[in-house]
Amino acid sequence: MPCLFALIAVLSPRLAILLLWLFTPWVDGAFAGFFLPLLGLIFMPWTTLMYVLVDAPVGGIHVAGWILVGLGVVLDLSSYAQSRAYRSQEFA
Repeated sequence: MPCLFALIAVLSPRLAILLLWLFTPWVDGAFAGFFLPLLGLIFMPWTTLMYVLVDAPVGGIHVAGWILVGLGVVLDLSSYAQSRAYRSQEFA
């Protein structure tokens, strides 16, 4: 099952977060409320997914965990930059 989840996470981080939210207590353990993970699901899915995967199983984030969360931020910003570049080429 972990390999299937990894494939789902690579193809769609939003679906992976939703599956984690529905079938595990990890999202509730990583975040205190409902609003912040929902915003993460909508606007920054890679960062939210990395944060949940790093925080929930062990209960705290260390240096290597923060590096993975930073990788999630880079992936989110990269996806936004790629979509903006594609739109500007399309309308030029």
